[in-house]
Amino acid sequence: MCEATREAIKKAKRIVIKIGTSSLTHENGRVNLDKMEKLARVLTDINNSGKEVILVSSGAIGAGMQRIGRNKRPEDLPLKQATAAIGQAILMQMYQKFFGEYNQVIAQILLTKDVMEDEIKKVNAKNTFETLLDLGVIPIVNENDSISTAQIEGYRFGDNDTLSATVAHLIGADLLILLTDIDGLYTANPKEDASATLIRTVEEITETIKNLAGDAGSHLGTGGMITKIMAAEIAKACGAHTIVASGDHIDILNAILNGEEIGTWFVAN
Repeated sequence: MCEATREAIKKAKRIVIKIGTSSLTHENGRVNLDKMEKLARVLTDINNSGKEVILVSSGAIGAGMQRIGRNKRPEDLPLKQATAAIGQAILMQMYQKFFGEYNQVIAQILLTKDVMEDEIKKVNAKNTFETLLDLGVIPIVNENDSISTAQIEGYRFGDNDTLSATVAHLIGADLLILLTDIDGLYTANPKEDASATLIRTVEEITETIKNLAGDAGSHLGTGGMITKIMAAEIAKACGAHTIVASGDHIDILNAILNGEEIGTWFVAN
């Protein structure tokens, strides 16, 4: 990573951070409380440093599964939406508890894709974000899974990678960080090919880059590397850098913002 890159990341003022289901839950799908507590502490400290932080958080269905005693992600749409409705309330209750320990105010914003396609709704959403950030609040964003569905045209983002990039575009973010269950974009699937190497920098998102993405991600999440590349493409077009990195250790956020060479950096236009 060149010095100009490090400086661009270190100087980022408005940052959207997306954390996936696999980074917030244990292998059995239950919420990882230790990670949630660390996430609250690290994001509060970043916010205290003068940066503006927006968290796009998965985990609602995982939290709902835990409450109703299920270990497998529901496939039936009504059950999936009901589980998300149960889990979203639990998820925010947990975030309130952990962020409250550091006196950090948070707010919940639930979005559906149609908000971004209706000019009045879009302006209202942007104004809400701007006001919350001016107040020093950390908005916590998720898709409104209890009402959004693929059967309603244009109503669903489909994954939180796309949602986070859309939020970054809406609010004019400088940096989008996608925390996932892999270190970044590799030349091949590292789980299958021992010679696979991590790609540190992507200047242009070509078909060759997209073809490296492979299939969908973990059994708990909805996205894979391809959704992260597509998210980086959205962010890139609006001038936001994107970093895809492992969410195994929450402290990695501090290392990223200090300009350390971590994950894969997708260069903004």
